[in-house]
Amino acid sequence: MIELSNLYMFILASFLLCLAPGPDNIYVITQGMTKSKKAAVVTTLGLCTGLIIHTSAAAFGISVIFKTSQIAFDIVKYLGAAYLLYIAYQVFIHRNEPLDLTAHSSKKGLKALYLKGFVMNILNPKVSIFFLAFLPQFVSVENGNIPLQMIILGLIFMLLTVIVFSSIGIVSNMLSSKLLKNPKIVSYMNIVTSFVLISLGIKLALSQK
Repeated sequence: MIELSNLYMFILASFLLCLAPGPDNIYVITQGMTKSKKAAVVTTLGLCTGLIIHTSAAAFGISVIFKTSQIAFDIVKYLGAAYLLYIAYQVFIHRNEPLDLTAHSSKKGLKALYLKGFVMNILNPKVSIFFLAFLPQFVSVENGNIPLQMIILGLIFMLLTVIVFSSIGIVSNMLSSKLLKNPKIVSYMNIVTSFVLISLGIKLALSQK
């Protein structure tokens, strides 16, 4: 099993990392501000489902491919960047549509948000490399079963991410709910969201291993 001292350090480090501004929590904030609390939570769950893939890849060494192969890294990186730009385009062309929280809370709308979060996460190779570099620091060889230890740590990281990101999204929605009643503000928020996504896509496309 994982040593308690390592576990405590891991939880603290993970919590701070979740709070640090990044592409994922920024996207959750925009969902909370422009859609609904439920949209922010569902987006968070989609992103965290992607972390299952990255955790498994790190635990069983698949992430080494991204770390050692520039071609593999670039393929996934550009796919992720293209997807972010596609979402940005969709948000921008629908920027003047009135805010309808019932539509965003429908089963179909929430499923789409979940899938967006999932795809965004798995198409970011830097997350795989991050897990490959981050998780082993808190693993003890003496305790055996390295993959199991890394999977446990990955699950803990996902749980913390769900709690922190969902809270951030809900708070963002609460702070913006009155402002979003103004159609012009909704349009401005959608424009800001599209530019945030564009900047994240460009940043991912230009990123290095």
